[in-house]
Amino acid sequence: MKALFKLIRPKQWIKNTFVLIPIFFSGNLFDGQKLTAGIITFLAYCFAASSIYCFNDLVDVEADRRHPVKCKRPIASGAISVSQAYMLMALMFILSAICILFLTENRWQVGAVILFYWLLNLAYCAELKDHAIIDVCVIAFGFVLRILAGGIAANITLSNWIVLMTFLLTLFLSFAKRRDDVIRMQETGEAPRRNTIRYNFTFINQAITITASVTLVCYVMYTVSPEVKAQFHTDYLYLTTVFVLVGLLRYIQLAVVDKKSGDPTKVILRDRFTQLVVLAWILCFLLIIYFL
Repeated sequence: MKALFKLIRPKQWIKNTFVLIPIFFSGNLFDGQKLTAGIITFLAYCFAASSIYCFNDLVDVEADRRHPVKCKRPIASGAISVSQAYMLMALMFILSAICILFLTENRWQVGAVILFYWLLNLAYCAELKDHAIIDVCVIAFGFVLRILAGGIAANITLSNWIVLMTFLLTLFLSFAKRRDDVIRMQETGEAPRRNTIRYNFTFINQAITITASVTLVCYVMYTVSPEVKAQFHTDYLYLTTVFVLVGLLRYIQLAVVDKKSGDPTKVILRDRFTQLVVLAWILCFLLIIYFL
């Protein structure tokens, strides 16, 4: 049972909270109907993502067996057989489809988005992840699909800002994660991924700097835009920029100084500094949107 849970990676489900972002920023967090739709979509995404994790480990099984850390994954270690992994992959996909059926509105549109996400990630695991730059763009686009599904499920139209910032932030995190692969390649002499040879420290560091800078500029423009000021009824939203800046700097510090950017989920779950910055940012918006 422990191996099964390890294969579907429930800790990675935190990524799917992006589904709830449209509900939060539209001021509908306490709308029972919309929140229920968001939670159902979140669960559907979690099961779909777990199905992909199964497929990814099936595709990478031989490479994982040669990896000093990934060799402990359930399939690579032999704890779960290939046939069992395929059955679990199918079960997760079926559970995702069942969740979608519980939506009272726009279930087919949400289902189409999740199906597209699922197919895109099958292609990513099988081929696209071997191509530098394309790989990180696919990952970032996957998060855009998450907020799109959440918006459709709750009948919320996404703004250009939320789409741009989601893509840019996750692109930044993806490049930081690739930096960890370059470090491993330098230390072991073997590329963890086929596309790692197309990355080096100079390129990765510049890519991280560019994406972090554009993300910050985009966020500043968002906070001072007239439509956003009108939406939140405040001229002081720009003050939340300090949390975004500090958060980006902290993550760059973890990537460049501490060399711990290999798994963004672990960073969020373990790094207290990052947790406090994110929590403070969320609380500020919670106060602005719902109590002022």
